[in-house]
Amino acid sequence: MIAVIDYGMGNLHSVSKALERMNHPCVITSDPEVIRQSEGMILPGVGAFGDAMRELETRGLVSLIKDEALNGKPLLGICLGMQLLFTSSDEYGYHQGLNLLPGHVIRFEGDYNIPHMGWNWLTFKHPHPLFRGLSEGHVYFVHSFHVQAANDEDVIATTDYYQTVTAIVARGSIAGMQFHPEKSGELGLQLLDRFARMTQERKKVTVRG
Repeated sequence: MIAVIDYGMGNLHSVSKALERMNHPCVITSDPEVIRQSEGMILPGVGAFGDAMRELETRGLVSLIKDEALNGKPLLGICLGMQLLFTSSDEYGYHQGLNLLPGHVIRFEGDYNIPHMGWNWLTFKHPHPLFRGLSEGHVYFVHSFHVQAANDEDVIATTDYYQTVTAIVARGSIAGMQFHPEKSGELGLQLLDRFARMTQERKKVTVRG
């Protein structure tokens, strides 16, 4: 079972419905014990970085998410949820993130439309289990801030919006997608499916061990 973490700021139902359509059991929850018992975690997010971190802290979820992820439980951050994986953000002031991956979140700046909204080409940079059997294609973005990762090897896919933009990050069992996979057609659903299958593979290894 995958825990879709509810902290009051996420596209919870669209993600959970997408998982259910692909026959991946999931539950929307903020219950720490349910999250501990889950096989994987999804951290969605819509809104401001600082507000999101305060909501996670208020619910007692910051340490829990970090501990579970650092102990190897698969974690997927979506949109704002991906940004929360990083060290810090400049969104409406300076805010500390979960610091599971090193990097900083900054606002798009330039003479072009902000937020970055619409379908953009996803370019795979490094091989990863999320990409197994898949081809590059278009996915759907809506964001005004983007991640500057400290380590290039953590960035496994990019897109282009007047600059190279971090689109997917991964290190170990931790991953993040800046776009909305559940709204990104076949490719987005395939990526979400690959993450869910990663949680199942980890369960099999844990049971055998």
